[in-house]
Amino acid sequence: MEHRFADRAEAGRALARHLDAYAGRHDVVVLGLPRGGVPVAFEVAKALGAPLDVLVVRKLGVPIQPELAMGAIASGDALYVDRQLQDETGVTEAEFARVLIQERAELARREALYRPARPALSVTGRTVIVVDDGMATGATLRVAAQALRANAPASIVAALPVAPANAEHRLGDSVDAFVCAMKPHLFFSVGQFYADFSETADDEVRDLLARSRHDAR
Repeated sequence: MEHRFADRAEAGRALARHLDAYAGRHDVVVLGLPRGGVPVAFEVAKALGAPLDVLVVRKLGVPIQPELAMGAIASGDALYVDRQLQDETGVTEAEFARVLIQERAELARREALYRPARPALSVTGRTVIVVDDGMATGATLRVAAQALRANAPASIVAALPVAPANAEHRLGDSVDAFVCAMKPHLFFSVGQFYADFSETADDEVRDLLARSRHDAR
């Protein structure tokens, strides 16, 4: 039986142990992908002594199977589309457009909710550790990296508690480094590796960001 994390907080503490090389550095910033990546990123940022922020990314789910990403969008109009998966699942351009409009609206809502009056942390010239609670297709991380590249970070590190064994290959050269606590060969979904994989609420994201800012003072 495969190892399972108790919850996202435990996953974050486990992941942080694989990121020791980035601890105590002034050029490091940690970005959580909301919502589920933020509780993981909170623990990573705390362990490394690094500032925490969010990078709002929305998966473009296949209409009949929303958990399966045929692409993703991120702040700054970044868009990644997996055309092969779109073709394989028979998603028409009209269906894709409807999903895109819906997710762009949700992305704007979350941007306003998570960062009402505070500008995003600058990533220019910094090492950016992008954290999620796990990876399946890699679409979300690819578009997150694409969005970040526009702001000229020194490097982008993808950091995950769990991902498929071929995850690094799937990401290709979209990131500069890949750190993962667990890469099982039998991988069906991220949730199978968590005892508690309940949905992260918007209020929890806001609370963790506020706590991180307070701790950094």
